[in-house]
Amino acid sequence: MKTLLPTSTAGSLPKPSWIAEPEKLWSEWKLTGDDLLQAKRDALLVSLQEQIQASIDIVSDGEQTRQHFVTTFIEHLEGVDFTKREIVRIRNRYDASVPSVVGAVHRRKPVFVEDAKFLRAHTDRPIKWALPGPMTMIDTLYDGHYKSREKLAWEFATILNQEAKELEAAGVDIIQLDEPAFNVFFNEVNDWGVAALERAIEGLKCETAIHICYGYGIKANTDWKKTLGSEWRQYEESFPKLQKSNIDIISLECQNSRVPMDLIELVRGKKVMVGAIDVATNEIETPEQVADTLRRALQFADADKLYPSTNCGMTPLSRQVARGKLQALSSGAEIVRQEILATK
Repeated sequence: MKTLLPTSTAGSLPKPSWIAEPEKLWSEWKLTGDDLLQAKRDALLVSLQEQIQASIDIVSDGEQTRQHFVTTFIEHLEGVDFTKREIVRIRNRYDASVPSVVGAVHRRKPVFVEDAKFLRAHTDRPIKWALPGPMTMIDTLYDGHYKSREKLAWEFATILNQEAKELEAAGVDIIQLDEPAFNVFFNEVNDWGVAALERAIEGLKCETAIHICYGYGIKANTDWKKTLGSEWRQYEESFPKLQKSNIDIISLECQNSRVPMDLIELVRGKKVMVGAIDVATNEIETPEQVADTLRRALQFADADKLYPSTNCGMTPLSRQVARGKLQALSSGAEIVRQEILATK
């Protein structure tokens, strides 16, 4: 990206109330059939326009066509039965009713490619597209077929690679893989998690990113964070391995988090997606608060490798709050951008 400190969102943006219940995670669609398909496209355009109005540099679909950041992708795959559900513990944090893997998983057809083409046709800005990572996908299912988290992860990595290559061909500039599970299953991250991630991006020429977050501001996540102590050092487990990987951009939460900023040193040389917007509160950051977070990050990362972003997705927030946070992100980045340019 040629823009200094290019801004982006880490994931979802709030959906309009006419397509799904607002301020609620994974809410049901209000429409069906062709009406829903049209509404999804309309919502995507609304989300794009709100990003442009807020001067976001790298835009996305805002995940407007997805009900869930993981299962919407899985719904389009063979081998998973959504009627056969089991209760599993998600990331060792909360119980959920999830679909079952009942046979060999494979992709019948592209999942998000037509949506990506639609977005590409409506903007000249760089596009980032988020996909669920292999480890986070397996942690959102009951596996009654492979009976091996690693085997299933490798199967998903191959499927994700197929999708990613077609997204790249559709004009996507950055493929982002969401792996919140990397903050929990440290042994698996080191044993095969990073390797599966690299399989998912194999052969791509576009930029690639991994987004590792502490989750939406739901009670299960906020309760978990209360147990993590005065410093959140989970990134310390995955960053050294990711620094040696083929991933181009690595994310971390910084705004209102207890993540020590100096952990960025562990991925020195990589581009860093710095979360400068807290998605677990309705309080809108000031541009100066965002700028301060970015200044502190610049102690450990070169300016040409810093990508200001949100901590996580903003689906549970109101559209008004999300718009304010996007504006604060771009305004804060502009403050620091001008400070850097003034020293040259």
